[in-house]
Amino acid sequence: MSTKNVTAPREPLIKPDGIQQQLSSLTHESVQWLRFHWLQILIAFAVGAAIVLALHAARRLGARLCRRDKSGTGWLTIVGRAISRTNTFFMVMLAAKLVVGYAGAPEQVSKTVNFLWIVASVFQFATWAREVILGAIEHRTQSEHYAGEALLSAMGLIRLLVTFALFAIAFVVVLDNLGVNVTGLVAGLGVGGIAIGLAAQGIFADLFAALAIIFDRPFRRGDSVTYDTASGTVENIGLKSTRIRGIDGEERIISNKNLLDKEILNNTLRNHRRARFAIGVAYETPQESLESLPALLKEIVEGEKLTFVRAGFTGFGASTLDFEVQFDSDGPDYASFYNGRTRVGMAILRRFNEQGINLPFPIQTNYTAAPDGKLVMPYPAETPALGATAGSSTEPARQA
Repeated sequence: MSTKNVTAPREPLIKPDGIQQQLSSLTHESVQWLRFHWLQILIAFAVGAAIVLALHAARRLGARLCRRDKSGTGWLTIVGRAISRTNTFFMVMLAAKLVVGYAGAPEQVSKTVNFLWIVASVFQFATWAREVILGAIEHRTQSEHYAGEALLSAMGLIRLLVTFALFAIAFVVVLDNLGVNVTGLVAGLGVGGIAIGLAAQGIFADLFAALAIIFDRPFRRGDSVTYDTASGTVENIGLKSTRIRGIDGEERIISNKNLLDKEILNNTLRNHRRARFAIGVAYETPQESLESLPALLKEIVEGEKLTFVRAGFTGFGASTLDFEVQFDSDGPDYASFYNGRTRVGMAILRRFNEQGINLPFPIQTNYTAAPDGKLVMPYPAETPALGATAGSSTEPARQA
């Protein structure tokens, strides 16, 4: 005896009869609501219409703000662009939400309006946020000191990333408010984001470093900077790297992330440059001259129209009494600083020669010794020629 398995037909998830019944119930409840609450509905509708008209006027105002800003990237344009992106569907649902809340709509009508209001409001706020964020980035990148071809071309990628992130969050928020379990979806998005981030972490690190340079502004194009042991002038701030023209004419290319990880000296923002001279005078210099030396150095610096900082005695050297003078050249210009330092140096030499202050140079003297290490004395009356006697010579040697 054979048996056959007969599979019962699967019932459809959405039945046409069920849809028709729900529509019929919604229509009936709406008609009853209109019959018994027509006055409240009219009042709420009038208020809602006024709100819609006010939002339309605000949208036109936003468009006028954009036209008023001549730069095209100012904050008036950013605010105006965000306001002008207000959607008509959002305006209508805002008015409907007020009508439903004031006039006591039936449950099915209220649920329908709440659903549409959540969708409209969440995506409208995402649109506003996108316009403000992108406008702020464009406002920074449009500066003449930060505008670069690579960075401006990156705006397309930045716009895509910001739009995707904001609307993905908006989509998840809508589903969560509708009662959908979004735990799995959030986990999936998180895993996907981690995978993409690991695959392109170098690119994203340099991209965010470029944005940090734009917003924090540690330097700008045309600034003279020093990092590590290198110096140069910033020529271009790009998406992945910054190009710096070295002081010897070479072009240095360093990734934005590595550059920000270093200590950067912005020489263009200096309010002064400081010079120091170490001066050694002979031990036989008179005491009065030694005591007046700091005042003399101050007089020399101020005579060259530079800012005197300090001057004084620093120590007892092997063959000199050591002094130091410090002075500043106002402003960041290196050429002015260099020329001022030269003038002060020449003036010190001139004044010291006039007053007979000796600046001795180091001298090296070789002595002749016996095999037991004792010095051989006395020296010959006449010093032999250099190289004539291997055993004894006296040879002054200047050190650079």
